[in-house]
Amino acid sequence: MKKNRVPVREQKPEERVRNFKEVSYGYNLEEALLEADRCIQCRNPRCVGACPVAINIPKFILELRNGDIKGARDTIGEASNLPAVCGRVCPQEEQCEGSCIVGIKGEPVNIGKLERFVADWAMENRYRNTEKLPGNGRKVAVVGSGPAGLTCAGDLAKLGYDVTIFEALHEPGGVLVYGIPEFRLPKESVVREEISLLKDLGVKIETNVIVGRTVTIDSLIEEEDFEGIFIGSGAGLPMFMGIKGENANGVMSANEYLTRANLMKAFRSDYDTPISHGRKVAVVGAGNVAMDAARTAVRLGAESRIIYRRSEKEIPARAEEVHHAIEEGVIMNLLTNPVEILVDEKGFVKGMICVKMELGEPDESGRRRPVEIAGSEFVIDCDSVIMSLGTSPNPLIASTTKGIDTNRRGCIIINEENGETTLPGVFAGGDAVTGSATVILAMSAGKKAASGIHAYLEEKHS
Repeated sequence: MKKNRVPVREQKPEERVRNFKEVSYGYNLEEALLEADRCIQCRNPRCVGACPVAINIPKFILELRNGDIKGARDTIGEASNLPAVCGRVCPQEEQCEGSCIVGIKGEPVNIGKLERFVADWAMENRYRNTEKLPGNGRKVAVVGSGPAGLTCAGDLAKLGYDVTIFEALHEPGGVLVYGIPEFRLPKESVVREEISLLKDLGVKIETNVIVGRTVTIDSLIEEEDFEGIFIGSGAGLPMFMGIKGENANGVMSANEYLTRANLMKAFRSDYDTPISHGRKVAVVGAGNVAMDAARTAVRLGAESRIIYRRSEKEIPARAEEVHHAIEEGVIMNLLTNPVEILVDEKGFVKGMICVKMELGEPDESGRRRPVEIAGSEFVIDCDSVIMSLGTSPNPLIASTTKGIDTNRRGCIIINEENGETTLPGVFAGGDAVTGSATVILAMSAGKKAASGIHAYLEEKHS
């Protein structure tokens, strides 16, 4: 058994900070075969149980190793509708790779990059498997075209349902297009390609439809004859700190900043989308979204820093993203917390007062609680502040639909077994239920809801 995994080629840091092209080149065929050969085909593969959508990982790797790349793509496709996306943005190190037996005595098999290779090979070679059951004439509406909605729609289409996705924005993809930058997830060659496969399965997508305004859940059921509804509207409502100076010009949410850059292409000269071109940008938070914002700011010419109140050990972002951010020159101000944003006479950000923190006893999340060190105030020089503190669901759908209950955070309450809300026939999943989380967990929720909708409608028509 080879102890070390096959390295992955990447753009050099000094080159990639000047462009928005994908950082990782992934594997070529020779590299993929070498890495696939490291899989020992366990009798009891823990990697499958650790995958939120339960991909048969040993099977697809064996098929790849044997040269049957089409078979490998079909195996992945039985569980995942978005393999090229997952191969890029899944936290495999915490899931499948984190459970890999090979990783006990060496580096785990690079399952994510192998999944990406198979998915990319299929797209490049125009291989598409659009097998599905005959149409059953039953209509299902999916609200939102993010990873939860796309997954639910794809699974239901394969079962023969007539599925329509309603998307509020002008382009489908949800967080995949507005939240994750091009240098991590290319839109044209990856996101749009995987969505087009769902269209080949018969999924219809209507953009610029705001459910709760343009149409309602009730009107979809009563006037348009949808028998089942899935709400995968995400969590696009940003959180702020509530500190002095937070309303100054130059303070924005990571959601707004990344939407301008990603969905509205503000980084391109042929688009006229305005975006803050700060010289010194401070990003508050240390999740994947914060790293995306900080790395975007670098590419737009700024000195960029992360402000995080805990230590490196507690950073919630993927290790790969933190590594790339540091390589690209992002400054890490750890154990640091903002207490006030300084504003000049014209109402613009001119700096930020912070305090040093130390870690105390663990809080309810299990992480050690940060405690302010008295008298440790200092000023960070910045002209832009990006708040990346998490997001919560938009209350529009719940507030315009009688019978759907939410919790105190505005998240839709569901039956954990099948995804059904408190309104019969209406299901939900992803960030609309959990608040901001990962792409793969949203996909898992979409799969569970698709199964729940299918069972509900089978019983209804029995």
